[in-house]
Amino acid sequence: MLLELAIGDAYGAGFEFAPMEKVHQFNDANAYQQHEFGMPRGSYTDDTQMSLAIAELLIGDTEWTRENIADQFVTCFKRDERLGYSQGFHQFLISVNSGSEFIDKINNKSMRNGAAMRSAPLGVIAKIDELTAMCEVQASLTHNTDIGIKSSQAAALAAHYFIYQHGQVEHLTEFVSEFSKYHWNDNWKDGVACCAEETINALLTTLKNADNLKDVLIKSVSFGGDVDTVSSLALAISSSSCLYENNLPDVLFEELENHDYGRDYLSATAHKLMALAK
Repeated sequence: MLLELAIGDAYGAGFEFAPMEKVHQFNDANAYQQHEFGMPRGSYTDDTQMSLAIAELLIGDTEWTRENIADQFVTCFKRDERLGYSQGFHQFLISVNSGSEFIDKINNKSMRNGAAMRSAPLGVIAKIDELTAMCEVQASLTHNTDIGIKSSQAAALAAHYFIYQHGQVEHLTEFVSEFSKYHWNDNWKDGVACCAEETINALLTTLKNADNLKDVLIKSVSFGGDVDTVSSLALAISSSSCLYENNLPDVLFEELENHDYGRDYLSATAHKLMALAK
């Protein structure tokens, strides 16, 4: 899951808010593109780093508190500072040094997609009521709004649906809508803003209309806009299912960054994460 999430993130970041001409010309899932904000090709962004923070907390069986989660976000950023965060949140993370300071200073009323983007690892939680409660706790740190919380629950529930083999792809949206208590649209056709609702709608539309991982990646990016969040979530979730053919080109694995927290670390961490599913 985490390795594919990072591939979707690094690939999608090359098209994030790029002109549609670039999307039409290069969106074939055969190579990474240069990020619009200057990171090298094959580099992942905040989507992966914050998902990794969640995964490490789950693996470590750390008490699921707002302060522990916030502290992990700060730790992961400080050990491997990188671009890809919004400018304001990047500066905020530079300015804080602990989870308690994070909580004291954050403006947590966002309706954007940041809480959803880091929620796929929570799909390993077996009990749905526990999963939705844990999503609410982590989302409330930065997105303590109804749509922020429900979008986090939706992303985690989509991952959970496939990890625990609840059914076929055509029933995914019904399942996610039922347990997040929100009506999602899996027929999204527009661009995707940094918006929680639009991101989940685009995610579910992609998952419904693809049957292989390469097509998941291409369809995620084809919307235009904030597509690295759609593609990272969609690839993380679909790669957890036997219902999608795993046909990602080898080059996307080979050219994904492999520093201390890169490809090999993500693969090893994902193995431990998925072992929690029971």
